[in-house]
Amino acid sequence: MSELLVCRNLTKKFGSLAALDHVDITLQSGRIVGLLGPNGSGKTTLIKILNGLLTPTEGEVYIDANAPGVETKKIVAYLPDNVYLNGWMTVRQIVNYFKDFYADFREELAYEMFKKLNISPNSKLKSLSKGNKEKVCLILTMSRNAKLYVLDEPIAGVDPAARDYVISTIINNYNPDAVVLISTHLIADIEQILDEVIFIQNGRVLLQKTVDAIREENGKSVDELFREVFKW
Repeated sequence: MSELLVCRNLTKKFGSLAALDHVDITLQSGRIVGLLGPNGSGKTTLIKILNGLLTPTEGEVYIDANAPGVETKKIVAYLPDNVYLNGWMTVRQIVNYFKDFYADFREELAYEMFKKLNISPNSKLKSLSKGNKEKVCLILTMSRNAKLYVLDEPIAGVDPAARDYVISTIINNYNPDAVVLISTHLIADIEQILDEVIFIQNGRVLLQKTVDAIREENGKSVDELFREVFKW
């Protein structure tokens, strides 16, 4: 395994507020990692920096040895926590857009997953239910053969019955040499697929450990430890 993501002394300030405060993170390829913390902990700021949407105030970020920019956009697949695609577009038009935009987009895989969900390529996005819109966005993201997948609350908007499908879509379709970074509050639902977790609060990393180490050292599940660490 190689170091795919490295953050050193990463700090992001908005005025006098430090949304990220001297964060050090290293993630090895081939891992599914949970980015966990309460609201306002710095998760979204970190995600936006990884995607080149914000620039650090201090420190360094490297994704596959490159700072966020043109080169990293080619290898980072990002799922925001809101539906960002134009509602007037059909599923087929959106697939064609992704195919033109990303060299690593796997068109056949996308259509295969749409077929399983009975989502017609001719459907306009605005005609789909909220849950199906979010599944379309997830499928498009996971159909890339990326090196880093950044998923912001991928199961928050889907009903409990659909969460198993979302989770199986993630684990069955990502590049096995990649890192999958999942930000979520629904820890119990995804704990089964995580290799390690990062706990973050007030812009600082409190803990980075493998799930196995947490269970062995603390005698608790990740969800139980999270509730203990972040209890009010």
